[in-house]
Amino acid sequence: MTAFSVLDLSPICEGSDAAQSFRNTLDLAQHAERWGYRRYWLAEHHGMPGIASAATSVLIAHVAGGTQTIRVGAGGIMLPNHSPLVIAEQFGTLEALFPGRIDLGLGRAPGSDPVTARALRRTLASDADEFPQDVVELMDFMANAPRQTIRAVPGRGAKVPVWILGSSTFGAQLAAALGLPFAFASHFAPAQLMDALAVYRAHFKPSAQLDKPYVMLGFNVFAADTQAEARLLATSAQQAFVNLRSGRPAPLPPPVEGYRENAGPAAQALLDSVLQCSAVGDAGQVRDGLAAFVERTGAQELMITAQIFDHAARRRSYEIAAGVLREGLSRRSATA
Repeated sequence: MTAFSVLDLSPICEGSDAAQSFRNTLDLAQHAERWGYRRYWLAEHHGMPGIASAATSVLIAHVAGGTQTIRVGAGGIMLPNHSPLVIAEQFGTLEALFPGRIDLGLGRAPGSDPVTARALRRTLASDADEFPQDVVELMDFMANAPRQTIRAVPGRGAKVPVWILGSSTFGAQLAAALGLPFAFASHFAPAQLMDALAVYRAHFKPSAQLDKPYVMLGFNVFAADTQAEARLLATSAQQAFVNLRSGRPAPLPPPVEGYRENAGPAAQALLDSVLQCSAVGDAGQVRDGLAAFVERTGAQELMITAQIFDHAARRRSYEIAAGVLREGLSRRSATA
């Protein structure tokens, strides 16, 4: 059975604020725990008016403190923005507070625009090209017997699983070389998905953390009780992608009837590209979409994301997806 998890950007909706986003995030996490989701990950982004998860470690503590069993983690921490020692201390602290429930996904993108990235780093000495070395340094800080003289306290000996996140073959190569699980951002950057999976599986080297390749893939689900409602709910995410790629990031907008059909050729081409890995519809359509994706990719785990304006509708979408995944992914069309 394919495992299933949640990726949350803690969206700030138009007319709302970060405080409400955090309440919504905890509510969704508590429901996700009851519905059988394995993990609840939060993503680091900065300077984004529609995303409240910038202080990712703080928000992980908020979610873990309000839940009991679900794993909570970062999907991910953008390591070039941080000192490896600081991240080791933060996640060592989280693991001490919530033992056996914390994950650490690491990415090399800044999670922001270039100006914001400069403000985050304060210097250009930190470079994404140093990402592999930073990952190794961070893992050493959390080892039982670190090679470095500096000690991460808390952090040393923390049993925090490390994941490599990616949207290209670069992350796949690094995850394979280090013997780490690999999470691919197919929910917004699917172009190199199959190439990255092939590289990761072909070159994987077993490690102390993992003995064989393990892949988790991002997937958008916009589910509702009717197909028409699901298509309407999806228009908020569609608007957000077009706004972001047009240099106009904004809070998550309310849905607009017929948005995609009236968006124009350039916007439609963009959406066709970035949202390829999506299922939009009722439970049956979602089942078919998820089944086809798993069949094509062989993913061991899916990380479901849904940028939906109305919180109750967003929660319902995750509930429908969980029901489909618990029942298994036999495609209706294959048995009709």
